Amino acid sequence: MTTSTGAAPAPGASATAPGAPTASTASIAPASTAPTAGRVNQKARTRAAILRAVQDLARDGAEITMPSVARAALVSEATAYRYFPDLVSLLLAADAGVWPDPAEALAPVAGRDDPVERVGYAAEVLFTGILARQSAVRAMIAASITRPDVAARRPGHRFAFIDHALAPLAGTEPEVLAQLKRDLAVVMSAEALFVLTDLCGLSPQDAVASAVRTARSLTAAAVRRP
Repeated sequence: MTTSTGAAPAPGASATAPGAPTASTASIAPASTAPTAGRVNQKARTRAAILRAVQDLARDGAEITMPSVARAALVSEATAYRYFPDLVSLLLAADAGVWPDPAEALAPVAGRDDPVERVGYAAEVLFTGILARQSAVRAMIAASITRPDVAARRPGHRFAFIDHALAPLAGTEPEVLAQLKRDLAVVMSAEALFVLTDLCGLSPQDAVASAVRTARSLTAAAVRRP
């Protein structure tokens, strides 16, 4: 008498081993990564829209605040804060890549060794850039001036321009050169420019001319120092 070792599958029943993926589950598994990729792309688009809104507002000379940026980006203010915890971090991210490299900006005076001429040109380029983006610059000053913990994070574009402009003075006495750079850092600044426009009542063009003249005078005095 022959003993059966196992029952034959019932008609229509699946012979799939326990734990093996079925055709339906196998087809679903790869698609589980699609929503994640979609969310990542959406986050990147939202972040880009917020940064673009800052740049558009700056170009138009409009006030830059978290609410105004959110409105321009067509997102909620809460969404803007999820991507950037404060206005300073947002402005820093929007500032990346906006300013030209000092060597590129000062290319017209690259072949000249006169530090006075180089500083004057650098100051004019710097002030022109500040005026073109002054709403963003003002917003950065306002958002950081009362917060010493974040003030040092402000962009220091002036320092790179000053260093490049004073390259011909590399052999100057270190302390003399360091003092000149500190003096120029005060003069070649947004704060100095806004004092001239806001408090002294100068037009932007006259304010730039005045600040450039001061930067040139400081440099000339340092160079001619006995």
